[in-house]
Amino acid sequence: MNNKNEIGLFEIPSITEQERMVEAILFASKEPLEVQEFIKRMPHGSDPLKVLKKLKLYYEGRGVNLNNVGNAWVIRTSPDLGFLMRNEIVETRKLSRAAIETLSIIAYHQPVSRAEIEEIRGVSVSRGTLDLLIEIEWVRLGRRRTTPGRPVTFMITQKFLDHFGLSSLKDLPGLKELRAAGLLESRPPPGKLVKDEEFNDGHDNLEDADFFEDNG
Repeated sequence: MNNKNEIGLFEIPSITEQERMVEAILFASKEPLEVQEFIKRMPHGSDPLKVLKKLKLYYEGRGVNLNNVGNAWVIRTSPDLGFLMRNEIVETRKLSRAAIETLSIIAYHQPVSRAEIEEIRGVSVSRGTLDLLIEIEWVRLGRRRTTPGRPVTFMITQKFLDHFGLSSLKDLPGLKELRAAGLLESRPPPGKLVKDEEFNDGHDNLEDADFFEDNG
């Protein structure tokens, strides 16, 4: 016997029912979801984008907010209530200055090649630094340049935007703000690159300490 509340295979659910579906999907997901993912899961004829925009307004000012991260949507604790979650947060080690500068350059200049990163920083970039940023899924590989050697480029990820609460790259702080915060500093002019060997005996055998600052 069919449940009276069960939605038929070809029946378009009401907006109220669609809201329930979208909320269920959002709360069950740890990662931001694109609209296409809602369309796949919901009955034919549903309008998840319309529902998401409506729910975003509904959750404004509440304990949790519905945030738009790039092309995806995710439920997050309201920023002013973050202190209540302090026991739920896993303490992480800070990225080294080299990693922060490299990440900042990629965010502001993407897509950017390793050589371009080195030119902007004024020092060479250890392969391990880029590997780490890719490993934590804040940076991904982009398209190869059409220039000789076809160097690969680097770009920031949606996970990076989500971690820092950014809807898009337009929400990034200005370069002056970064310098004021000490995240960027003056370096030797391009052409006077410091080789990896001056930082380490060999970047193929780097320890975590090369990428993270000590908390002690």
